[in-house]
Amino acid sequence: MKKIILGLIMALVLIGCSSKGDESKDITPKLVVGNSLSSLKLNDQFEKAHTLNANTTKLIFAFSKDVAHTCNDFFETQEASYLSDNNTQFIADVSAAPSLIRSMFIMPGLKDFKHTVLILNEKSIAAPYRSGVDVEKIVIAYLKNGKIVKIETLNSAKELQETMETK
Repeated sequence: MKKIILGLIMALVLIGCSSKGDESKDITPKLVVGNSLSSLKLNDQFEKAHTLNANTTKLIFAFSKDVAHTCNDFFETQEASYLSDNNTQFIADVSAAPSLIRSMFIMPGLKDFKHTVLILNEKSIAAPYRSGVDVEKIVIAYLKNGKIVKIETLNSAKELQETMETK
């Protein structure tokens, strides 16, 4: 019995380990002014597929746990329709978390939110969005007809609120 438990613990440790060797090689950044994101298709926290809405003018990206908490805490203080009312979609990158942690804790936790959270859950899909941006800040891509016209980084929920209310 001890060997089985030890084996399970070792398996969990190995599952949680990741290789960082090839992550930045040959990645073409997607969050670049002039790039089109009109083909963007991601699942939300309920595994429902979403595409970029024609009227979307802002995409808010959270690439780290702390940034995602900042954004989600702010959105939870707003009406459920706040993001859509502001022509905005919120995208959280959970790809860095081990798959076991994602499936057991992160995804069930995201289902508690009243706002829609689009998910980047695979490293290969997330890498082009992470490339060239400060992943420790809130990243906003401003869109016009699905094309990026401006990229901005924010440090706090207060800045996020100001940005949402003025732009």
